[in-house]
Amino acid sequence: MKRRTCRIFAFDSPGVALLAAAVGNALFERKITSPWRLGIQGESNGGLQVGVQMTQHPEMWGAGVIGVPLLDMLRIEQIAAGASWAGEYGQSSVPEERAFLASISPYHNLKADVDYPEPFIYTTNKDDRVGPAHARKFAALMEELGKPFYFLEILEGGHSNGADIKQRASTSATIFNYLTKKLMDHN
Repeated sequence: MKRRTCRIFAFDSPGVALLAAAVGNALFERKITSPWRLGIQGESNGGLQVGVQMTQHPEMWGAGVIGVPLLDMLRIEQIAAGASWAGEYGQSSVPEERAFLASISPYHNLKADVDYPEPFIYTTNKDDRVGPAHARKFAALMEELGKPFYFLEILEGGHSNGADIKQRASTSATIFNYLTKKLMDHN
């Protein structure tokens, strides 16, 4: 099996629950937590994972931190260094790969009639791997659909949450503040 065709198992496949969704469901079934107290966080491909979870299983999450993410999977090859990931994710010009990319593309799976958790989306304008376009486009579409979200674009740094320890600490504090507000400040 080609490497890119294996990528589907990281997101979903018939008969196999997503790991994050399966863990969430197990926590709910055991009454350990509830959706309004469960959050998910990821950067880069992990940010894509959070976007996929948010669009495929919005009822499961009280919060989602989407960091320096890949979110427009149908245009991934045209954004920043996305062409270098064709071997990993596939190419939208190949019909069967395009179908897979469309199925996981958070940008293309946002819908006006769905209630999503209010995500915290962050990016940096100097990210030379993913670039800020994915996060900007996703936030713009959420705004167009009237969906609430938080957005932070860090002016320094690369493919992370800051250029130095001071910026990373500031971004981490902002993320923890968001998670506290979304997951702990309920009556």
